[in-house]
Amino acid sequence: MPRTEGDQRVTHYSILVTQYYPSASMEGNPAQFEAMGSRLGFREAEENREKLRLVWRCPRFPAFLCLGIALGLLSISIPILEAIRQRGFQGPASSLWYFPVMNLILLGIAAFLISLQRTILLDDTARQVVLSKRSIFRQSRLRVDYEEVVALKLGTDEVYSGFALAGSSAAQRYPVPSLRLVLKSGEIPLLDRGRRKTLEAIGQRLSSHLGKPLEIEEAPRH
Repeated sequence: MPRTEGDQRVTHYSILVTQYYPSASMEGNPAQFEAMGSRLGFREAEENREKLRLVWRCPRFPAFLCLGIALGLLSISIPILEAIRQRGFQGPASSLWYFPVMNLILLGIAAFLISLQRTILLDDTARQVVLSKRSIFRQSRLRVDYEEVVALKLGTDEVYSGFALAGSSAAQRYPVPSLRLVLKSGEIPLLDRGRRKTLEAIGQRLSSHLGKPLEIEEAPRH
């Protein structure tokens, strides 16, 4: 039988669904869980027969450093704001307006860094892997059924140096051990980066919960 216009629409719609929603058992975008940094470092938050939950939080030192500087500047910014309130921008304090602005920026950076958190949850009851990533601006989540996972992969990522992130022309990339999920759809969402031995230990624990193999690539030789 010749194909009708309605059949062609259905076929076109099916192609679009397959392209943009590759798996009905996956919810979320794996690309949102990539990271620029060379090290994450998850820590165990909870483990029992039903679930395993690992948590990563942003290193506290840079956050509290920004917070400390901001609190220190308050002793300068508050009198400047009071002088501007009383005399307006015609007084001598108006030329120091940038101190209160710096205070706000530093407080915002500190709040953002403190709010950064990533979570890996293996729910054996629901048989799902749930990755979450949040900050004060947004929250992302990826849900994947155990059946969608093919394996875990301990390999190597090529990560840009800090010079590259700062926009330097002398930027270089260097290898960093990484732990990733391998999905049937071909996606390989990032789980963690850090020391190879630590990632291998985490990978073994995740592998035992998932019932999937841990594939270990040979470390690159320098």
